[in-house]
Amino acid sequence: MTHRSTAYQVVYLGGLGRSGTTLLERLLGEIPGVAPLGEVVHLWARGVLAGEPCGCGEPFRACPFWREVGETAFGGWTQDLAERVLTLRHRVDRTRRIPRIAHPELAEYAGTYQRLYDAAAKTAGATVVIDSGKHASLAFCLAAAGVDVQVVHVVRDPRAVAHSWRKTVERPEDGRPMTRWGSARTAAHWTAQNLALDLLAARGVPVTRLRYEDLLADPAAALATLADILGLGTALPFLTGTTAHLTTAHTASGNPMRFTVGPVELRRDDAWHSGLPRHHRHLVTALTWPLRSRYGYGEAAA
Repeated sequence: MTHRSTAYQVVYLGGLGRSGTTLLERLLGEIPGVAPLGEVVHLWARGVLAGEPCGCGEPFRACPFWREVGETAFGGWTQDLAERVLTLRHRVDRTRRIPRIAHPELAEYAGTYQRLYDAAAKTAGATVVIDSGKHASLAFCLAAAGVDVQVVHVVRDPRAVAHSWRKTVERPEDGRPMTRWGSARTAAHWTAQNLALDLLAARGVPVTRLRYEDLLADPAAALATLADILGLGTALPFLTGTTAHLTTAHTASGNPMRFTVGPVELRRDDAWHSGLPRHHRHLVTALTWPLRSRYGYGEAAA
């Protein structure tokens, strides 16, 4: 499929979960003309079928923004639509398919996302929509099907990511604990997702890499540089020093920060230095070499 010209830009945030993609989406979403959508890959199950709340606090189908998006894109949200997209995802959108992402149903699958992005941009009056879906395989699907997408590859020290995946965190939607992974599994997924996003760049898709640690070290400089690359300008009126002032966002899914409104202090979470047991640190350090070193995370604590 050839690229279709649109009046807006799709920005896809990729990387392993717990790497800072939700934070980055919330920050970019404060730039005028930008509509953050959350993790659209989970919208079908968690929003349409389960009725989990939008970032604004309203149940998904009761949210005025998402109700209009659904009407514009599909004539309304239905169980059949959501189940069809989830079936297509299982067939088409798989990490193991990345080397040969082509599939007879790829156009239908990616086309559903394109229609959703079109409707979201129109509803929000936005020039940019952000999908923080994270999964490299979905980015491959969108690019292979001709969706004009810019990818931001968000990467974080794998030891910090491993520490985050081991923590018990309650989902604000229902109070249930979020998924937990062991350190070995986190290291394997960290390597797979980041390698896949590197491969996406090698195939000619516009990919900009941003380290979580660099974003938090100097938020204004990192955001201004990224916003300029993405064509968003460099004005950041919501940022005062290291404090971001967040407004309500209509994000369909994501980590608990998607519900945060008000001033947020931007500082690194380095709790892994003391919180991740030494043998776990050594295991993750060994399993993620040499990619970890390539991204600037040395043997010693970064």
